[in-house]
Amino acid sequence: MATDAAARGYRTLAVDQHDFAKATSSRSTKLIHGGVRYLKQGNVALVRESLRERAILLQNAPHLVHHLAFVVPVYTWWHGPYYGIGLKLYDRLAGKLGINPSSVLSTDETLGRIPTLRPEGLRQGIEYYDSQFDDARLAVNLAQTVFDHGGAAINYMKLIRFLKTGRRVRGAVLRDEETGHEYEVKARCVINATGAFTDEVRTLDEPGAEPLITASQGAHVVLPKSFLPGNSAIMVPKTPDGRILFVIPWRDHVVAGTTDIPVDNVSLEPTPLEEEIDFILSTAAGYLSQAPERSNVLSAFAGLRPLASTRGDKKTSCLSREHTILTGDSGLVTVTGGKWTTYRKMAQDVMEQAERVAGVEPRPCPTAELRIHGWTDTPSADPVFGMYGASAEAVERLAREEPALAEKLHPDLPYTAANVVWAAREEMARSVEDVLSRRTRALILNARASVEAAPKAAALLAAELGRDDAWTQHAVAEYEKLAAHYKPVSR
Repeated sequence: MATDAAARGYRTLAVDQHDFAKATSSRSTKLIHGGVRYLKQGNVALVRESLRERAILLQNAPHLVHHLAFVVPVYTWWHGPYYGIGLKLYDRLAGKLGINPSSVLSTDETLGRIPTLRPEGLRQGIEYYDSQFDDARLAVNLAQTVFDHGGAAINYMKLIRFLKTGRRVRGAVLRDEETGHEYEVKARCVINATGAFTDEVRTLDEPGAEPLITASQGAHVVLPKSFLPGNSAIMVPKTPDGRILFVIPWRDHVVAGTTDIPVDNVSLEPTPLEEEIDFILSTAAGYLSQAPERSNVLSAFAGLRPLASTRGDKKTSCLSREHTILTGDSGLVTVTGGKWTTYRKMAQDVMEQAERVAGVEPRPCPTAELRIHGWTDTPSADPVFGMYGASAEAVERLAREEPALAEKLHPDLPYTAANVVWAAREEMARSVEDVLSRRTRALILNARASVEAAPKAAALLAAELGRDDAWTQHAVAEYEKLAAHYKPVSR
């Protein structure tokens, strides 16, 4: 929303109570996709919209979004034509925006793409294409894009209450979570785009407001690359709970997920349930020649989906992934639902409503062709510098000019000291967690290694932020406590 508003030329401020993408947007399945399973639900409009937005993201953020081949392994004869026809429809909906057409693979071709698939009973495979991305990096780059267009984005700034003239919202009181200082900010329109915390914010405006969302938790596990050594992903089209399970290559590791269970308590730090981890591992084991065990899990994480609520329906996998916009009597504009792939279209729709609330002359939406911060026409796949896009050369120069910054944070992680310094100087990182969880993806890739890297990261961050030894020790202790939730207990 803030990127769209700033790009239209409005004075814009985006605030986050913690860090950008902390609770949900850094914990996705890392896919930009049309949503194959929505075809089964008959939601052709959502699939078509998602495929269009996929093409826009590939164009506007090529340093973070790229093509990925998926293979559907077929072990039952009738699954071949059933899924083949569905994926041909997927191709047709993409039209000229498609990546590559789906195709049927022989048994040998399927095992060539996914050599670790269980060969017993394998009849064929069906290959199709979608895209994947780095979710937290995209969120940070979007915040930077706000600045590029004259706006501002601030993390660790919590909404305390709304400013009102009569019943109308005219701004907000914000508290700096680092200093405790409070600030009044006046605005023609305030937008509530807080994901799983949507209803909490709405009650600040209207106590007793009916809940608008149902929260759903999705968990993932991260495994060594050996479980999926190629460049293709596995898509399991139907699991015992009726969902799709993905096993995808990502950052030279393997991400498997996701689950979909309703949750009553919304938290900044959702934790995978033991049964979710067991479900993912057991489902993946049915398709892999080597069954992954808990001892193989490098990290496990969970995120929350703010789904538009259907009263009485507790099966969250059936709730719509489309977004909902609500304008309260006070003029507060709330948006919820949706998914990463369609974030740009969500913002466009919200801004059109916000312009009406603010009483301003509508301005055209420029984001369909707006290059996101870091855009480059020569993206690199390098795990250390490629994620910076156009800024990669500047980060590499840091490491060249200060040899100590070229040192790796940990032997089992690709990141260097230069990544930490750049995060502090250019990417608004304020804590060890910001650096190791979202500016780099160390916590997601290998929780144990990230804990061992934390003292070095904290020392580098302290030097950049002007913190003392007490801060450094406290920062490491807090990070160790946090990371413990990402390391599942072996059984």
